[in-house]
Formats: sequence, C-alpha cells, structure tokens
Amino acid sequence: MLSGRHVTLIPVDGHGPEDVVLDAEGRIYTGVDDGRVLRFTPDGSGWEVIADTGGRPLGLELYGDDELLICDARAGLLVVPLAGGTPSVLATSALGLDFVFCNNAAVASDGTVYFTDSSRRFGIDNWRDDLIEQTGGGRLLRRTPDGSIDLVLDGLQFANGVALAPDESFVAVAETGAFSVSRVSLSDGRVDPLVENLWGFPDNISTGTDGLIWVTQASPRVAALDVVRRLPAFVRAGVRALPTWLQPKPGREVGVLGVSPEGKVERELRGEIDGFHMLVGVREWQGQLYFGSLEESKIAVTRL
Repeated sequence: MLSGRHVTLIPVDGHGPEDVVLDAEGRIYTGVDDGRVLRFTPDGSGWEVIADTGGRPLGLELYGDDELLICDARAGLLVVPLAGGTPSVLATSALGLDFVFCNNAAVASDGTVYFTDSSRRFGIDNWRDDLIEQTGGGRLLRRTPDGSIDLVLDGLQFANGVALAPDESFVAVAETGAFSVSRVSLSDGRVDPLVENLWGFPDNISTGTDGLIWVTQASPRVAALDVVRRLPAFVRAGVRALPTWLQPKPGREVGVLGVSPEGKVERELRGEIDGFHMLVGVREWQGQLYFGSLEESKIAVTRL
C-alpha cells in the first residue's frame, strides 16, 4: 500500500513535474508547466535549469549518453544536451498531421524513438475533453535514427505512456481512456493487452532497472465520467463547456503497478499520499520509485 508508506517529497520550483527520469549519476530530471526542464541532485537538495522549451514539457527520456529527449505538448519532439542549452526540434508533425499533444516516449538502444501524440483534436489545455468525447484519435509513432517517422498504432483512446520491453521485443503503450496498456510485437506487429481493465486512469509508463514495466494510475475511475461518456454528443459538449470545477473530478487515490514483460503484475502500490495526488509519472531506479504529478509542485520518492 502507498498509504502509510514512507514517502519523501522533493519541493519543485514550478507546477506539474509530470514525468521523471534519472541519469547514470542518479540526478533527477523533470519538466514543469512554464516550459523549464529542471535537474535535481540525487538527494533532491539542489537543482538547476538545463533548458526552457517555451512550451509544456511532459515525457522525458535519456537520449544516448549525453542528451535528453523531451516530449513537449506544444513544441513537439525535442532534444537538449544534458549539460544544458537550447532544445533542438526533432519533429513537429508526422504523416501529414501536426502533433496536437506530444506526450511520452521510449528510446531503443539504436536511437529509435517510440512516442505518442495523444489526440488529433484536443491539446494539453483540454485533456479532459478527450476523455469525455472518447475521440480515439491517439497515435503511437516511431522515429528512426535517420529522422523518418512511421505509424505503429492508430485509433488509440488518449495515447499516453510508452515503454519498451527490456529485450526490446515489444513496445507498450497506455490508453488512458481505455484503462489499459497494450503491447505491440516489434517482430510481427501483433497487438495484445499487457494489462487491461485497470481500476484507475493509466498515464505515463516506464521500464525500470528491475526489468518491470511500471504503470501509473493517476486517479480512480470517475463514476460521473462513465455516465457522461454514454450521453448524446450535444450533452457531452455541454459538460465540456462547464467550468473545470463543475466537471467530473479525479480522486486523490493513486497507484503504480510493476508488470513483468509477460503481463503478470509483480508489484502493486495503491493509496493516498499526504500532500501529493495525480500521480502521472513513475521511474524505478535501483530499488526506489520516483513519482511525478500533473497537479503538485513536488516529486515523490519511496523505496521498494
């Protein structure tokens, strides 16, 4: 359980440290909603700004030995030196469509990048609307080292987190709106569930140093949202037009799953964390879990 577990909260100078990644030295990287990408010392006591995307950085991944890959919801797929500097743009569109909501990624050993564009219709400022409308416009894309981009999966219900199997035999992708994580075989393209019928909304996922694929659950399913999603289109549009505080709200309970490549849930932590909710990023690194949040100004850390 997460409730009652010892969790350390690291204050972040900014709102919404959505994802977290660690380098070989144990330094912690995250992005906040004003566009800055921050790096923390391993114990969280010191930090510095390494980049400013001018957008909204979400998913982060190490890119080779000395660069950081950034999925920016507004600016696209970016890369910046770990030493800091101005981000370079890798892509802002694919297959004739501009990215609407570049979200999360995984990087293969040969430099191939698998990443999601969550919606064809709704951007980061209206992410709730895609869950209400169930647009099925999310894409899983693949960028090869030569810069070409192709489509891996289409028609996803809010495509979100991405992770590779430890042996890179498949790529996994979370569908927030479908409460599931699918895996795609990279040898034959076969698609099957990794985990499904989750109790909460899956967000970012990542492959840990323990060989498990870690899956966040940002909030329990919202009963009112399930009702709204079954209503006629004009009623759903009316709900979307309501102020945020009147729309269906996520709960404070959060969770993570550690799933084997075969789809067996090996670890599960679930509960409420004092002073921390909307857990949307997870990274297992040498026996510790690091959590990001869409709504807090903190990173949470707990030991397994």
